[in-house]
Amino acid sequence: MKIHNFGAYFLMVLTSFLSISESIAQRKPQKPNVIFIYADDLGYGDLSAYGATKISTPNIDRLANEGLKLTNAHTTSGTCTPSRYALMTGNYPWRKKGTGVLPGNASLIIPTDKITLPLVFQNAGYKTGAVGKWHLGLGTPGKDINWNKPIKVGPNEVGFDYAYFFPATSDRVPTVFIENHDIVGYEKEDPIEVNYVEKVGKEPTGKDNPELLKLQASPDHGHNNTIVNGIGRIGYMSGGKQARWTDEEIAHVFLSKAEQFIENNQKNPFFLYFSLNDIHVPRMPSTEFKGKSKMGLRGDVILQMDWTVGEILKKLEALHLDENTIVIFSSDNGPVLDDGYADKAVEMAAGHKPAGALRGGKYSAFEGGSRVPWLVRWTGSIKPGTVSNALICQVDLLSSFAQFFQQKIADTEATDSFAMMDALIGKTKIGRESLVKQGGALSLTKGNWKYIEPNTNQAYNKLTGTELGNDPKHQLYDLSKDIGEKNNLADQNPNKVKQMAEELAKIKEQGGSR
Repeated sequence: MKIHNFGAYFLMVLTSFLSISESIAQRKPQKPNVIFIYADDLGYGDLSAYGATKISTPNIDRLANEGLKLTNAHTTSGTCTPSRYALMTGNYPWRKKGTGVLPGNASLIIPTDKITLPLVFQNAGYKTGAVGKWHLGLGTPGKDINWNKPIKVGPNEVGFDYAYFFPATSDRVPTVFIENHDIVGYEKEDPIEVNYVEKVGKEPTGKDNPELLKLQASPDHGHNNTIVNGIGRIGYMSGGKQARWTDEEIAHVFLSKAEQFIENNQKNPFFLYFSLNDIHVPRMPSTEFKGKSKMGLRGDVILQMDWTVGEILKKLEALHLDENTIVIFSSDNGPVLDDGYADKAVEMAAGHKPAGALRGGKYSAFEGGSRVPWLVRWTGSIKPGTVSNALICQVDLLSSFAQFFQQKIADTEATDSFAMMDALIGKTKIGRESLVKQGGALSLTKGNWKYIEPNTNQAYNKLTGTELGNDPKHQLYDLSKDIGEKNNLADQNPNKVKQMAEELAKIKEQGGSR
């Protein structure tokens, strides 16, 4: 090679190298996508990753095997609406009136002028989507919802760029899907009316027409109002016949919309709040899962839920997004077997313990009401098979991701949400110092100790077969030795009771714990 040719060649290589180096230097690391998969009424013992032996959940177990399993993770509450309120706002729900389990025609309870979990992601440049169950109200507070016009106040107004959902729960009317502000399949010739006080229209009801039911309701649970798809619901509804969903399609429709959101946003960071209908009542899975579990309809919807998670993981792999997506899986509260329908969940449990070794379940102040499965996979950042007993709560997600994005939260907002990102991704096994939870009574967990304040409401719910944790006396448990909360140590430890009761009272009075 001649000298001048070599010089030209060297100059060309050097120029290319400098161009590539500059490109690499300018290219910022892609922010991780985040998918939060929120199961409904799933217990601590309902997954094989958490010790279930009567049923297998291999797809969800993958998240544990390939990431982090948290064993001391909690909702704020033993029921769905308050847990979801805390997740979205970073505030304990018992601080605000009207955050109990909502009817399907309730107004929005999430403030539209405060920070929310999806707004944290929007502020970080993410596209945000909500798919699935909502149950946080719709419309302007104090005004009745007009179901025959676009519903202008809902998920979009609290931080979600896209939303596809049903308003409350699948056992409550209206049984329709809503996409952003519009009811899917709505026909103006068949206007929709919803009432939770008195019957509207001439629709048959479970009470008056039990012969039309394909799934009978348990006595006294309230599932005896308007019949939709052969199932009695809570509340009355007329009209909207073309828009009404069938229970068997819900899981597939929500999965399809979640996958579509992922595909549409694969080239930019996204946050997907994927709120499953499973395993809430009425448990009516698609035909392919009926009878598959040998544990009745409740077991079948657990398998359907596991399949759904597996499909999301497959979609991420197909789009080559799996290594840069944080997948979080949890539940909104503890389990319940008989929650209002004669689906033989109790009879066919076959020794399965949905709360595992925990006492209580959905609605309860005991651990079974709010200690839930919580799995996190972030390939390359979380060591596979990590297990942590760090005390964390779903109310902490808001401040944790704000911390992750280096956002400052005002002192007057998300007042009960702590920045726990290192604990949430397994970098540390140290979590919160304390946590207040809501069953029938409030409780305070600090270290190994759990204190439940006195409460004179019923101790046992006969309808659901649940110990509620209510007792007129103080309760104190050492969870390190008594995870099942069988031995009340209050009488033996009066100073500890006094100390924790005073701390709980202080947190209640302060209006915030952060």
